[in-house]
Amino acid sequence: MRMLKVVGCFVDQHNYGLVALAAVICAVSALAAIRLMRYAAARSDGARRIWLAVASLATGVGVWATHFIAMLAFEPGVPTGYDVSVTALSLVFAIFLTGFGLWIAIGPRPALGGAVFGAGVAVMHFTGMAAFKTQGALSWDAPLVLAAIGLGALFGALALPVARSTSPTKAHLGGALLLILAICSLHFTAMGAVVIAPDPRIAVPATALPTRWLAVVVAIAAFGILVLGFAALLLDMRERRKLLLERQRLQSLANASAEGLLICNARRILHANDNLAHMLGLETPELARIPLAELLHLRPEDLATHAASSAPFRTDLRDRSGGAVPVEIYVRPIELSQQPHFAIAVRDLRAQIAAEAEIRKLALFDSLTGLLNRSSFNQQVEDAVLAASAMTAKLAVLCIDLDRFKQINDLFGHAAGDDLLRSVGRALSGSLLEGEIAARLGGDEFAILAPVDHAVSAGAVAERVLRALSQAGGDHQAGVVRASVGVAIFPDDAYDRPSLLHNADVALYRAKAEQLGGYRFFEQTMSEELNDRRQTEHDLRHAADRGELYVVYQPQASVASSSIVGFEALVRWRRPGHGQMSPSTFIPLAEECGAILPIGEWVLRSVCREAAGWPNPLSVAVNVSAVQLHAPNFVALVHTVLFESGLPPQRLEIEITETALVRDFTRTLATLRQLKALGVRIAMDDFGTGYSSLSNLRAFPFDKIKIDRSFVTAVDSNQQAAAIVRSVLGLGRGLGLPVMAEGVETEAEMQFLQLEACDGAQGYLLGRPAPIDQFAHLTRANDVRLLSHAEDEPREQPAA
Repeated sequence: MRMLKVVGCFVDQHNYGLVALAAVICAVSALAAIRLMRYAAARSDGARRIWLAVASLATGVGVWATHFIAMLAFEPGVPTGYDVSVTALSLVFAIFLTGFGLWIAIGPRPALGGAVFGAGVAVMHFTGMAAFKTQGALSWDAPLVLAAIGLGALFGALALPVARSTSPTKAHLGGALLLILAICSLHFTAMGAVVIAPDPRIAVPATALPTRWLAVVVAIAAFGILVLGFAALLLDMRERRKLLLERQRLQSLANASAEGLLICNARRILHANDNLAHMLGLETPELARIPLAELLHLRPEDLATHAASSAPFRTDLRDRSGGAVPVEIYVRPIELSQQPHFAIAVRDLRAQIAAEAEIRKLALFDSLTGLLNRSSFNQQVEDAVLAASAMTAKLAVLCIDLDRFKQINDLFGHAAGDDLLRSVGRALSGSLLEGEIAARLGGDEFAILAPVDHAVSAGAVAERVLRALSQAGGDHQAGVVRASVGVAIFPDDAYDRPSLLHNADVALYRAKAEQLGGYRFFEQTMSEELNDRRQTEHDLRHAADRGELYVVYQPQASVASSSIVGFEALVRWRRPGHGQMSPSTFIPLAEECGAILPIGEWVLRSVCREAAGWPNPLSVAVNVSAVQLHAPNFVALVHTVLFESGLPPQRLEIEITETALVRDFTRTLATLRQLKALGVRIAMDDFGTGYSSLSNLRAFPFDKIKIDRSFVTAVDSNQQAAAIVRSVLGLGRGLGLPVMAEGVETEAEMQFLQLEACDGAQGYLLGRPAPIDQFAHLTRANDVRLLSHAEDEPREQPAA
């Protein structure tokens, strides 16, 4: 019944237009109250008191104006008026009591402040009703009065805690709505509690403020409310703009970080940067809707623990697809709005983990073929040897080297070579059986570790590997892949990993030397031969520094005049403990191991220095190998040696074989032309034993042709040899090149050369190779005739 009474009062006794106006004033007042209260709460103590005073004034006047506009809307049907002093007192109560509630609310007990606020509205209302004068007697429904006061206090207690929320939207909309309910529910419930009994005997006091004047006062108050509300709005806009700019600045700073950043309380995310959102495949606003525990899998107490320790820790985040993103987390405590919060830095570890995996892969596997690399293969062999020793089992190590791989690289390019190596890697992987391991040791060298029962099993592994390799190159532009394989068996050939690998390599060396494209098992004699060869290479590299090399000279004579025209310089090696080494033995070895370059430089310097001191300006010929000729600084070396020794360039003759010409046609031609530009003479040595002799004579700038001794020997009695020599002599005359015959040993051979008008001769008949001191009479004389036969000496192949 009492509820119907309240509703009936509102429906029957109120002007709806003025009620609506009161509601607007109430809404403006509520928004201004909340905004000004929040603004005051964020200020320091001095400014806070000033803004609390402004908030109290705006709120109190707003609530008072709402009440009296609603009173103007009340139409009881009898004359009414208002006591001025009591009306003014109600305004004072409204300002101070609602202000006191706001002051309490910005502290730690906003609900109490809200209840005080509601009580202040009630005091203002009933004081204002006490100022209400009408022609009749007023009485009150006590239960409704208590209900009105209770509703104001209740909604007030709910409104101000919401107004203190960290969410501006929730604070302004939710808090304002609850304040409006507190004010309006109190007012209309209290109006429903009023009972007016008209009584003509009771007159409205003459001092009472007429309704029209009350309207003027309320209008002024409403205008003041609007001004204060507008001021609050301006403050709000200013604060929002400042806050927006600050957020944008902070967001820009946060986005500039390479890491993901977020600000949170113990349970939810408040702010996050774009990097974190991108990390998870989300939009930045979406992060605020994800509970913190769901994102980080951390309890609130865990956050506090990590913040206290300051140590980073690893965890996983959940991305949009539900997958795990490995991250490293840094948690730091911060304070926002006087509340504890956390700043969390999130570093994405996916790239780091991928890089670590790649590093581990590179440490264990060859990047080109995907097979094990040398270090990991060595470890595998080491472990396998230990296990085989304990089980008395056998192991086979196969060292594999591709044949002609350098030629493939030179002919087709390194890209084709890499492609071939990848094909070989796939072929080896495909040929492996259970327990077998393949590796690339470097370059075109591979290896396989296989458990075996005996040598026959190891041979089967080698044959299987060779078949797989022959098929690997079938579709490659280099053609069929051929390889050589060396096999060593544990424990038959070695008892430890280094020896096992060494012996397999020794067997591989023998397989390559035999050029079978097959496989060889290790034998003890192989190791001895290889050790001897390596010791020879070592001694050869140091032979010049140790004074073990020396030069001998063999005279060259004019066939027509029988006079000496020059010498050919030949290097010899007297190796300690081994005696005289044959040039046919150590020169090829020097070319293979690279020692020919320092030896050739030593010979060139020694010969030029020696020849520069001869009173008789005879020419001197020096043999040059293909390795020297293709060295990038060979021409510069010749120029330097000629300059330092003082030997005229036209007295130096460089002898090269046809084999050196075909290795690199363009480079050889350029080198020979540069030598010619220095004034050095060039001779083709061993003519007729190489390749494409006629085209070489036309293409290269030769000054002399030397007929190989194999054609000169027994030329007087061998018709085929005689025909070849005559052809070469005719070719030389046609090209305008002098011809010198090598290996002349008999008078009959010399007479044949004289009859055929050969230009020059060289051989044992004219003089054997000997130290230059034995030819001192030739180097000092101005006209030297044909020498007598020298002492017998074993025939030796001339060598640089």
